Amino acid sequence: MNLRKLVKSKIFYVGLAIIIQCIVIFITVYYFTSKYFFINCVLSIISVCTCIHVINRNSDSSSKLLWVFTIMFLPFFGCILYLLFGDKKIPKELMVQDRQAVEDYKKYISQNKQYLDDSYGDLILQRMSLMAWNNGYFPVYQNCDTTYFPKGEDQYNAMIHELIKAKKFIFIEFFIINKSVMWDTILQILLDKVQEGVDVRLIYDDFGSLEFFEMDYCEWLNNKGIKTHVFNKIRPEIAIQMNNRDHRKIIVIDGKVGFTGGCNISDEYINTKKRFGYWKDMGLMVKGPCVETLTVSFLQIWNYQESHKTNYNDFIVSKDTFHYFGNGYVLPFFDSPTDDKYVGKNMHLNMLNHAYKYFWITTPYLILDSEMISALDLAVDNGVDVRIVIPGIPDKRMVYDVTKANVDELIRKGVKVYEYTPGFIHGKVCLTDDRNALVGTVNMDFRSYYLHYECGIWMRDTDCISDIKKDFLNIFRSSHLVTLEDCENVNSIIRIYRKILRIISPLL
Repeated sequence: MNLRKLVKSKIFYVGLAIIIQCIVIFITVYYFTSKYFFINCVLSIISVCTCIHVINRNSDSSSKLLWVFTIMFLPFFGCILYLLFGDKKIPKELMVQDRQAVEDYKKYISQNKQYLDDSYGDLILQRMSLMAWNNGYFPVYQNCDTTYFPKGEDQYNAMIHELIKAKKFIFIEFFIINKSVMWDTILQILLDKVQEGVDVRLIYDDFGSLEFFEMDYCEWLNNKGIKTHVFNKIRPEIAIQMNNRDHRKIIVIDGKVGFTGGCNISDEYINTKKRFGYWKDMGLMVKGPCVETLTVSFLQIWNYQESHKTNYNDFIVSKDTFHYFGNGYVLPFFDSPTDDKYVGKNMHLNMLNHAYKYFWITTPYLILDSEMISALDLAVDNGVDVRIVIPGIPDKRMVYDVTKANVDELIRKGVKVYEYTPGFIHGKVCLTDDRNALVGTVNMDFRSYYLHYECGIWMRDTDCISDIKKDFLNIFRSSHLVTLEDCENVNSIIRIYRKILRIISPLL
């Protein structure tokens, strides 16, 4: 982004306003604490109370230690940092909306009791189904068609093919939408479908697309007939909820076809624009009754922002209309920061804890808490082949240094870590024991586990799992297995720097 474009962008004014607010707060607090002793005492009491709150909250112990240190080392300012980046407290308005959305959702989603009865002969299916239902009322489905895409280019072509066939409605929800060849092609299809009378709705995250769209772009889309909402608009103010981003990637077509995975809508995801070497992303297309969970997921976020609530029944397709006979079980899920049910993290933990032979996963970012590290360590001790694939070329240098700091510890515990040599691997795919797979938006990092709105699809014994394994084997052949010697050959200053970054990793 050149200087002239930056000055005209929303990100410039929002960033400038927040910096000014921080400076004003700092000067005000410094002035009054240096002049009035009792104010200093009050701020110290606030800091102690905040520390007590941190210690008693339900979270990772290493994160608690970081925040207690920060708050005591920087009285009051540490409290502000904690409220902005450490406290997962959700604004009351959003919490009320979410609770209502869950109640609405429960009316339309029901667990197939026969599937649950059948699962009692299959321990893993039983555990995953019950965990998903108890964490968010996510049902498991049979007779669904699943197609895995090992490249963003393949997923894009399938998306275009299916969008053109839309007859009733199209729902699109993405973290990043960038003005690009990819978006221009999709946009033209959407405009054509509006003319055909198709109900087209779009949600994009304001932070994810902040740098790419003008401030009135949403209005322009609405005027063109594409019903559009910008999720959690960035405002020029210090606010806790600015951390909670919509990281989901969902397309639903006529309630019959659904897409999810790592791909956003921008040219690097399909390699028509080169960034960080070859950009490898992966995705999944599903057809059948399981699409209803993706439909409801979209409508939940839509209804957060709409005064006139959409009735889910108008868009849920009767299961009797489907005639797919795919093997296995499909379990779509979504996650939000408005409760204490960390569905994405629990999916990873459940798959890891029930792996017998191997647990393989790809993630662009590796920022782990002590609970996840302990689970990985235990799996290795149990004889499980644990492999994690990270990028060979990073997109965020500081986050990558935290990732490398975690790699050092994991290798010493026996975890095999691979660097994807051709470039940047952005896909979030997990595979265990040739029978279980997860494709979605959940990274192995703090933000995905605790702060963002996420989604994914867990599968057992579906037809595409063999394709996922082939992709993993190709990834391993194209990647470098990181050794302990590689870690020890890093400059000592860089190693110290990475360890310091790891301490503050919950902030990243």
